Amino acid sequence: MDSTVIDVGPVLFLVLAALTLFAATVFGLTRLGSGPAVARAAVRAVLQLGVVSLIIVAVLASWWSTGAFIAVMYVVASVTSARRINSRRARWAAAVPIGFGVFPALGLLVASHALPATPLAVLPTAGILTGGAMTATTLAGRRALDELHARHGEYEAGLALGFGERDAVLEVCRTSAGQALVPALDQTRTVGLVTLPGAFVGVLLGGASPIQAGATQLLILIALLAVETAAIAATVELIARGVLRR
Repeated sequence: MDSTVIDVGPVLFLVLAALTLFAATVFGLTRLGSGPAVARAAVRAVLQLGVVSLIIVAVLASWWSTGAFIAVMYVVASVTSARRINSRRARWAAAVPIGFGVFPALGLLVASHALPATPLAVLPTAGILTGGAMTATTLAGRRALDELHARHGEYEAGLALGFGERDAVLEVCRTSAGQALVPALDQTRTVGLVTLPGAFVGVLLGGASPIQAGATQLLILIALLAVETAAIAATVELIARGVLRR
């Protein structure tokens, strides 16, 4: 057996169960949140990846099925982000910043041929970008709305001083929402020093040279920065205009 391939067997599932139990126990005992929520997330990951592993060959067989799978990822990301932001007004609005970040960037990568125009290259890239946009949208939305709630007096003071609603909201929550980009910035700054991300390792294991693997990872990281920046900016704008509110 290839030494770079993980053996799918009882040992793997025991290790996964042990790690899940550890995370759930620590999360619950320290009162950081619900321990069962960690376990449920792990179980969902196992089930979802199991299904994807079974159908991925069929999905990559044509552009039609690849496009349909990307659409499913987009919808799931939008629904997940909307729930996390917990905005009771315009639940659909989380789809806007995610799409605003992902689709222009993905289109540029494919149209410029920087990314090979094949389902095998486009699908995982779309997944990475959509996941990044979802996280950025969720963090920006939660931070901005929390800040707007905590500093509501400052928001009202801004209105009293003659600020328009949009400007008053931005004055209060723009900086806090911008912190949502910190994880992407840290990942980009420390790549190769602290982490060797999945795209780099995957391309390297696929037989490419280290230079090609590095170029692929660089393309993904910079694209993620662009996507997440656009998603955060769109999220803040929707909040400032009253579309996303609690």
